[in-house]
Amino acid sequence: MANQKVDILGVPFSKLSMEQTVRLVSEVIEKDQQKPFHIITANPEIVMGAQTEPLLKKITEEADLITPDGIGIVLASRWKNDPVYERVAGYDLLLKLLEEGNLFGWSFYILGSSEEVNQLATDKIKEQYPNAVIAGRHNGFFRGKEEELIRDINEAKPDVLVVALGAPRQEKWIFEHKGELHTKVAIGVGGSLDVIAGAVKRAPVFWQKLNLEWLYRLISQPSRWRRQLALPQFAVKAFLESRRDVQNPRKK
Repeated sequence: MANQKVDILGVPFSKLSMEQTVRLVSEVIEKDQQKPFHIITANPEIVMGAQTEPLLKKITEEADLITPDGIGIVLASRWKNDPVYERVAGYDLLLKLLEEGNLFGWSFYILGSSEEVNQLATDKIKEQYPNAVIAGRHNGFFRGKEEELIRDINEAKPDVLVVALGAPRQEKWIFEHKGELHTKVAIGVGGSLDVIAGAVKRAPVFWQKLNLEWLYRLISQPSRWRRQLALPQFAVKAFLESRRDVQNPRKK
C-alpha cells in the first residue's frame, strides 16, 4: 500500500485513504521495527520549504509515509490527473490512531506544546480513549534535557510517538533522532494537542466541508499571514508542474 504515491513538486505523497492509512500503521505496529516508521502529514508549506531547504528535502525523501494534509495538495494531485483519495490531515489521523489504539491497547508517548496544554490534552485522551496506554508525556520545552527525554521515551517504548512541535521542527527532530528512538511509529501532528486540549478551536464543520479551514485559521490567528504566503506560491508552481506533465507525459 505504501507504494501508492503521487509526486508533487518533488514530495512523494501517499494516495491512501484515511482508512487505508490507519490499516498500514496497524500493520507496522504489529511488526518488529528496527527504527521508527516516520509519518509526515504535509501541507503546501512543507512542500515549499523542501524546495529551498536541503535538509527538509532529504527528510521528505526518506520519510516512510507522507500524507496529504491540506486541500492544496489534493487539488495539485487532481491537476496532475493522479489524485490522492482524500485529505489525510494530521489532527484527523491522530484521532483515528487513538481510536484504533483504544481498540487494541496501543501505547502512546505525547510530546510537545506547553506543559499546561500537554497535561490537559493527555488527560482528555485518557478520558476519551481509556484502553489506549499513555506510556509517557513531555512538553515541547526540553532544551538541554534532550538526552533525558530520549531516555524517557526509550524506557516507555511506545507504539506511537506523537510529536507536536510544529512543522517543520517536529519533522527535523524525528529525523535527527530516528536512529536513537525506540518506538514503532513517529508522527508529527503540529498543533493537534492545542485542539484536543481546547486551547485552540478547529474550524467549524461548515468551513471544513468548503475546504476553507486555512482561511478560518488565518481569520482566527492573523499572525499566520506570513506562513500563508506559501499557499499562492505553491498553487502557481504545482499548476505549472501539472501542465508540464500533461505536455510531456511519462510513466508514473
